Amino acid sequence: MSVRIFVLIVSSVLLQACGGGGKHNQVQPAPGQATLLTPAQNAVCITGTAVSSTQSSVQFSWNAGSNATSYDLVLKNLLTSASTTQTTTSTSLLVNLDQDTPYSWYIVSKSAGGTATSDTWKFYNSGPGVVTYPPYPAEITAPTFGQSVTAGAGTVNLTWVGSSVTQGTIVNYDVYFGSSTTPPLMQSKVTTSYLNGVAVTSGATYYWKVITRDNAGNTSDSGVYWFSVK
Repeated sequence: MSVRIFVLIVSSVLLQACGGGGKHNQVQPAPGQATLLTPAQNAVCITGTAVSSTQSSVQFSWNAGSNATSYDLVLKNLLTSASTTQTTTSTSLLVNLDQDTPYSWYIVSKSAGGTATSDTWKFYNSGPGVVTYPPYPAEITAPTFGQSVTAGAGTVNLTWVGSSVTQGTIVNYDVYFGSSTTPPLMQSKVTTSYLNGVAVTSGATYYWKVITRDNAGNTSDSGVYWFSVK
């Protein structure tokens, strides 16, 4: 009898250790994407509450992602390219931001099953007395930062995307390009969002940036990007 009892006890311990009940082997569901609400895409945030002469508090909100247990609000200052991340279990967050500054933001939904990233929206946090708003810094699309490219016929195509708070106000771009970390002006008042057939040399590294200009004379700087040529 004692042998049978011993065998039953050992079997029970092994079943528990191996998850015989099945509860320990359940797969946690991945979270769904959050849907952004406010600040709205391309919004001029004039309803923020001033907290100082240079900052105002802005309310961020989004719809919950399915199965999410917490969220990361990722904010990027589009003038300095500095990013910050704040974590919350709520679907809203109040953040102090610099005035007269464009930002982008997105939400990362998180759970034990993984993460999901929302769309990215831009907005302009206005300050008192602002009448016109500078365009957003151009988004460099090709070559991307640090990319190694193959130059067909010794040339590359430069492309970017321009946008602004008020659509249709961008008039042209200045493109700076060269082998120096502070590239010289290559072409001014470009009215397209690309320059094709830019001459490059195999084995060299190049630096470039785009200055966006609107019809009020406001400008914004993409920041310097670099790429190498195979």
